[in-house]
Formats: sequence, C-alpha cells, structure tokens
Amino acid sequence: MAGETSEADQATAMPEIALSKQDLREVTAFAAACAEEVLAVFEAGRPDDARPREAIGAAWGFARGGERGKALRDTAWAALKAAKDAETEAGREAARAAMAAAGAAYLHPLAKATQVKHILGAAAHAARTAELVAGDDRTVGAERVERAARHATPAVVDVLGRFPAAPGGGGRVGELIRLLDVGLRS
Repeated sequence: MAGETSEADQATAMPEIALSKQDLREVTAFAAACAEEVLAVFEAGRPDDARPREAIGAAWGFARGGERGKALRDTAWAALKAAKDAETEAGREAARAAMAAAGAAYLHPLAKATQVKHILGAAAHAARTAELVAGDDRTVGAERVERAARHATPAVVDVLGRFPAAPGGGGRVGELIRLLDVGLRS
C-alpha cells in the first residue's frame, strides 16, 4: 500500500552500530567463559555428546583470532540440537549457553534491543542453569549474574552500551538478561 514501509525497508533504515572484529571477539570471549562454567551440567547427563563443548571451543577459537564462518555457525546450531536431547532442564540451559557463546560472534550491528541477547545470552543461560541445579533458587541466578558482571571486560561493557536496553519477554532467561544488562550499564 502507498505510504507503508516494508520490514526490509525498516531494516535498511535502521541505524547501524560500529562494531569491529575485535569487539566481536571480546563479546564472544565473555560469552564462551560464561558458558564454559556450566558445561559440566550438560555433560553429566550426556557425557558422550560433544556438541556443546565443540560450540564453546569454536567460540574460543574465534575469540582468539579465528575466522567467523560456517563451522562456527554449525557448532551453534548443533549445541541447540543438543539442548533438545538433554535429559534435564538444567542440561538444556547449559547447552543453550554453549549455543549462545558460539552465536555471540554473530552480533549484528543493528540498533535493536534484541541484539543484546547475543552479548548477554550465554551468561543468562548459564545463570539459569545454576538456578536449576540449585533447585530453582533464584538467588543463585542473581549471584551468577553479579559474577558475570564482574568478569565483563570494559570492552564488553562498551559494546553493550552502543545498543538499546535489553527487550522485555523471554521468560526467566530474559529476566536474567535484563538484570545483567542493568548491572553492566549502571
């Protein structure tokens, strides 16, 4: 219809955020470190399933100077599939943390609040994993978020500050993302 803009036109008109490859490496290193902390939760239930470990390894590979390519993306998708195969909700969240670590390398330079999930998603899934292991104790998740905030480098905080605040929704993981987002911005 005349006067309406399509989603493609809106995406084209959205302002871009400057992101260097080093910015992406910093964000990915942060995400990989967060996911690595809970990997054992997934592996306890599925010791022969290496997909989350491979996703975290690929994230570290990129963070340490590797290229962002099909293999990295494939490990992220494989970790997501591993989450579906996990035997417990905590195992599923740990695998999602690994997926988010590999996916962090694909942070888009679009000024959209949803991009914050690429920066903080692994930390939030790791915090949720810890909550579930502790019998769904939300104080454990809040402590994990505080710990992640202490370990976020100035470069990660700088990148986060270029984006709008985290969006609403997303259940408990979304709440943890927002908690971490507010903590890092204050």
